[in-house]
Amino acid sequence: MTELLEVDIEVPARLAGHRLDQAAAELIPDYSRARLQSWIKGGQLTVNGTAARPKDKLFGGERLQLRAALEAQGEWLPQALDLDIVYEDDSLLVINKPAGLVVHPAAGNPDGTLLNGLLHHNPAQAQIPRAGIVHRLDKDTSGLMVVAKTLPAQTDLVRQLKERSVSRQYDALVQGKVTAGGTVDAPMGRHRQNRLKMAVLDFGGKEAITHYRVGERFRAHTLLRCALATGRTHQIRVHMAHIRHPLVGDPLYGGRAKLPPEAVAGLVEALQQFPRQALHAAELALLHPKTGEEMHWCAPMPADMLQLLELLRADS
Repeated sequence: MTELLEVDIEVPARLAGHRLDQAAAELIPDYSRARLQSWIKGGQLTVNGTAARPKDKLFGGERLQLRAALEAQGEWLPQALDLDIVYEDDSLLVINKPAGLVVHPAAGNPDGTLLNGLLHHNPAQAQIPRAGIVHRLDKDTSGLMVVAKTLPAQTDLVRQLKERSVSRQYDALVQGKVTAGGTVDAPMGRHRQNRLKMAVLDFGGKEAITHYRVGERFRAHTLLRCALATGRTHQIRVHMAHIRHPLVGDPLYGGRAKLPPEAVAGLVEALQQFPRQALHAAELALLHPKTGEEMHWCAPMPADMLQLLELLRADS
């Protein structure tokens, strides 16, 4: 299915002297500047019916005409998956992703991903880069994700993520007793030796900031509520390990399970065999890309984390 996009707009006098791509970004704000530049270079976005270059200057009064077909953005196959859709309208979807579901096809996971399920649920997602996925959760992290259903919604959500107006809060069960909340401000990048891991870097890393507060304390563990100010790969997992409170069950950053002495029946086994990092994206808040309305969603903690918390409470 191909959608034809048509825009016809006059350049106001106030934009005289601006580059074509700059003026287009202001006059057609529903689409990213990179996409507008590609349409200019491809001849789909013209000036007075004539092809132009992104850097060409405008005088005011010209007519910008956009005629572009929104084509499928990948060769992924739609697959029927049981998606837990928390909210949906014409602009966006909010999904409660279960642990174990990969978000995007990649080496080792060519299909059966959230992206494949989105294409089955709404075939028009194929016209949007990455099928509208604007942020990700690790395979074994559960919880809320927002997905754009249109190009304008995607552009706006990406902008909100960059401007940090999207609120993402996570429940994280960590090893050790955390005495008080705080902030980890530690730049991150790819691990120097193990390329499968991320790490806090002394130089060359990208800004990474995680705020955390104590939710509940146990004898040898703490339930934290973490809020992301940035969105680096594995950020909470790396930052919690950096302050020596790695996530329970984390296969990459967790190390050996921390066990309270003389633990209640079942707790030692539950901690040693917990099959994933104990991390859940519990709350998501943003401004609706079309209406500007403040939107907020919550996802209950999944059963595996709840069961582990019950054992920890019994042990306390």
